Amino acid sequence: MRPDYPSPTQSLNGQTALVTGSSRGIGRAIAERLAQAGAEVIIHYRENRAAAEEVASAIGARRIVQADLSSAHDIERLGTQLQNTQLDLLINNAGVWRLTPLGRTTAEVAEEVLRTNVLGMFWLTQTLLPLLQEGARIVNLSSVAGRTASAEGRSLYRASKAAVDALTRNWALELAPRKIRVNAVAPGMFETGMTAEHLSDPEVRRRLEKRHPFGKLGEVEEVADVALFLCSEASRFITGQSINVSGGFVI
Repeated sequence: MRPDYPSPTQSLNGQTALVTGSSRGIGRAIAERLAQAGAEVIIHYRENRAAAEEVASAIGARRIVQADLSSAHDIERLGTQLQNTQLDLLINNAGVWRLTPLGRTTAEVAEEVLRTNVLGMFWLTQTLLPLLQEGARIVNLSSVAGRTASAEGRSLYRASKAAVDALTRNWALELAPRKIRVNAVAPGMFETGMTAEHLSDPEVRRRLEKRHPFGKLGEVEEVADVALFLCSEASRFITGQSINVSGGFVI
């Protein structure tokens, strides 16, 4: 039976969270879990306002913000919108998943991956740093892809997630004087809008499920539960870590 949430050490009552890319997938699941734990969640989206409004309605969120996190200009605009907000939790979830095979990748695609997954995370965190409270928590969405290699042509995506882990470790030390904890969640293969096309091939799905010791793909709520843990008092002495949430897909 699933435990009740939140437990006493996972209560986020009175805290404010910004969850980037929270109009769908893992970001939505995290927003829902943090709201369930009592946090006031700010929903962020890039393009789909209707989806963001649906999430906000479902969890009772009062604020929705829009920004393309591959754009420094949009990030600065977002920072101005939030300038009077005191943030306790920053969930850097927004990202893109693109094929970048050597010899066939355009500059536009390469820049989109790096600007969104690495530079966007860096610039957003830097921009919002003055808004983060003493003892705030940052959770970055990484991936086990950053720890492995394959010949499938996603080298830049994998490199971007390895970079997220590096940012996480370094920020944990940089921000320790302010008692800000910085950790990452590294999911394995989960079925989301981002991976739906890839998983639509029955043979691909069968092969991936067979690789999982538990014989199934991950569920977004399983990532959200770990994110809640890292945001809560239950993880109060953990920082600089990237937690593998892959069901043994990568060990």
